[in-house]
Amino acid sequence: MSLYKRGSTWWISFTTPSGERVRRSAETEVKAEAQELHDKLKAEGWRVLKLGDKPKRTWDEAAYKWLMETRHKKSHLDDVCRIKWFQQHLRGRLLDEITRDVVAQIAELKSIETSPATANRFLALIRAILRRAAFDWEWIDKPPVIRMYQVQKIRIRYLTPIQANALLSELPEHLADMTKFSLATGLRRSNVTRMEWSQVDLARRVAWIHGDQAKGGKPIHISLNETALKVLTKQIGKHNLYVFTYKGKPVIQVNTKAWRAALVRAGIENFRWHDLRHTWASWLTQQGVPLNVIQEMGAWESPEMVRRYAHLAPEQFATHARVVDNLLNDTILSQQK
Repeated sequence: MSLYKRGSTWWISFTTPSGERVRRSAETEVKAEAQELHDKLKAEGWRVLKLGDKPKRTWDEAAYKWLMETRHKKSHLDDVCRIKWFQQHLRGRLLDEITRDVVAQIAELKSIETSPATANRFLALIRAILRRAAFDWEWIDKPPVIRMYQVQKIRIRYLTPIQANALLSELPEHLADMTKFSLATGLRRSNVTRMEWSQVDLARRVAWIHGDQAKGGKPIHISLNETALKVLTKQIGKHNLYVFTYKGKPVIQVNTKAWRAALVRAGIENFRWHDLRHTWASWLTQQGVPLNVIQEMGAWESPEMVRRYAHLAPEQFATHARVVDNLLNDTILSQQK
């Protein structure tokens, strides 16, 4: 039977001339509309076989294939959520109907709903799917040109040592320990909350993040300073698996009411947990640690990510600038002799 119902919705089922089985929802409760789609799909199947036309692929097929091929990605769950949002706008739409204007209209909705920066992440995903559909799967001739939003760079937010001490004094003990450890190591939130004792060697004063736990996918080596060692030593015996716990359970959420209340009491505004990492990098920069060393210690993938902190160390550049002074002075003195 070419047309049949599931509930109140009509479904299509037929075999193409090439032997491929087509079974899909017509997404309509009107039989005439379902019949029209059925005839269209059947005609396309004939054209593919007899005339060599490419089969018409839908966004749904491309999104599903993308998710199946990228299950290994650390951002797989993020892709699932974003594709779920796209479905309200692209469900059932043919890939060659997804033009630059269509994408721009959808992106505008997301930018209003959230922000241009968030919209860019959605745009990056749809661009990647359409490029793969064109260049790898050959489902479309070419992908549409997709423009990203220009996003203003955000000022780096970090604490002074005095502010950091004020915050630590206002936090409950378990959050204060995690905050101090973050300031001492520059680790990302998830790497602190999920840290296990198997990743720590107190005798050698080192810890490590496995590649599958790191944002960049590469292992991270952490040299433990005295502050980090004292924090870790304090946690010994509290849990046999996880380092940081509260009432016998691992700490998962840090952006809690206690965290926000401590910020208010300490007089600190517009500060996120991730800004502890910015604080760590800013302090190192201000103390003369070279940017390439900070990049390695913080496991940033590109130098551009670390150059955000360069303006915090003008003294370093002044020292290098004085090299020219010496050269010019030596030249002038030699000419005067």
